[in-house]
Amino acid sequence: MASLLKVEDLNVTVGQTELLHGIDLLIDQNETHVLMGPNGAGKSTLGSAIMGSPEYTVTNGRILFNGDDITHQTADKRAKKGIFLSFQTPVEIPGITMTEFLRNACEQVSGKRMKLWDFRKKLKATMQLLEMDEEYAERELNVGFSGGEKKKAEILQLLMLSPRLAILDETDSGLDVDAVRTVSKGIEEFRRTTGGSLLVITHNVKILDSLSVDKTHILVSGSIAENGGSELVADVLQNGFERFINKES
Repeated sequence: MASLLKVEDLNVTVGQTELLHGIDLLIDQNETHVLMGPNGAGKSTLGSAIMGSPEYTVTNGRILFNGDDITHQTADKRAKKGIFLSFQTPVEIPGITMTEFLRNACEQVSGKRMKLWDFRKKLKATMQLLEMDEEYAERELNVGFSGGEKKKAEILQLLMLSPRLAILDETDSGLDVDAVRTVSKGIEEFRRTTGGSLLVITHNVKILDSLSVDKTHILVSGSIAENGGSELVADVLQNGFERFINKES
């Protein structure tokens, strides 16, 4: 059976600057992977390249998803195949409510119309899980939301869409302890109920407490410096990234 995600010898540029060099990454079904590294290592670039952001150009290698070559597919096609990316800084979308956005996104990804009653029932239950006030459902998406509410809205999208692979880019950044706990609860629920895979890009190991980490990848200067298991997370927590940086230099 083909791996869910296979990244082979991937080089990625922005303009004339190469940011990723020969990246290899393999994520199987129902796995949780963690991507860590110092600031500027290229972690967000990798997440965006997998999602198909037009800002980034693949100059070498390829990206396979469920056996299909998606290297040059647009982001919307990748989303329909089951890839989800949460943004480090969620954008505001004036003029469209969260309910409108989510219902349209669910229908676009599934290719089917959703009965309004069924949609609202699922939305209400998911918002309760994330301790979100239901009035946010009728507000313009992320407009006037606090940082914590924006991150909760991202996890709400994750749970409503139930992708096969979720890439969470610093979802925990800027959150207080209570918000991290709530977001972690939503991520745990995603893994428990969908069997989908996770690629968690993070500096904060607290968000990993409720997750069983299968593999950890350390990215330094656009290259994978080391791969391992959950023990690498503990290593970074205790010793930082210095030995990985020295290894690459």
